[in-house]
Amino acid sequence: MSDLLIISGAPSHSAPTGVVVSLVEEQLRAAGHRVTLLDVRSLPTLSLLTEDLRDPEIAEAVSSVLSADGVVVASPVYRAAYSGLVKALLDLLPKKALRGRAVLPLATGGSQGFLVAMDYALHPLLAAKGADQVVRGEFVLDQNVSTPATAAALAAATDRFTTALTPRLLRKVS
Repeated sequence: MSDLLIISGAPSHSAPTGVVVSLVEEQLRAAGHRVTLLDVRSLPTLSLLTEDLRDPEIAEAVSSVLSADGVVVASPVYRAAYSGLVKALLDLLPKKALRGRAVLPLATGGSQGFLVAMDYALHPLLAAKGADQVVRGEFVLDQNVSTPATAAALAAATDRFTTALTPRLLRKVS
């Protein structure tokens, strides 16, 4: 069993990204993992944007990332870029904070043209934070979030993600 963190940049639980996060959280829990959900929108905005690591909620959010075995980063895509709040949180992390952790990027957007945000915006941001085990994620069109095909694609992504966790978990046991 592993400790997983889902960072959600969804503007609400009912927004497309929120629906995707709920599906992935359910799938990971069903597989026996301990899952913590971090809704970036619930963090104190001023402390987040001013990088106030003394704020207890901000410090706890950073600590959650640093102690997780794997991290799911879910963001809506606006104008071919991830959520600014997700970036603000990731900017608070030390330079190599994601090294050795499996990372699963997920994104939602209104058009297929926003798919490029995964490769040209989100992946470089994760790499800048030391992510060396970025699992192939999923981009879901807003209109497709509740379809069986999306649920199947997300299940495949969570399977790839949990498989990538194995090396870290083996190191923890040794």
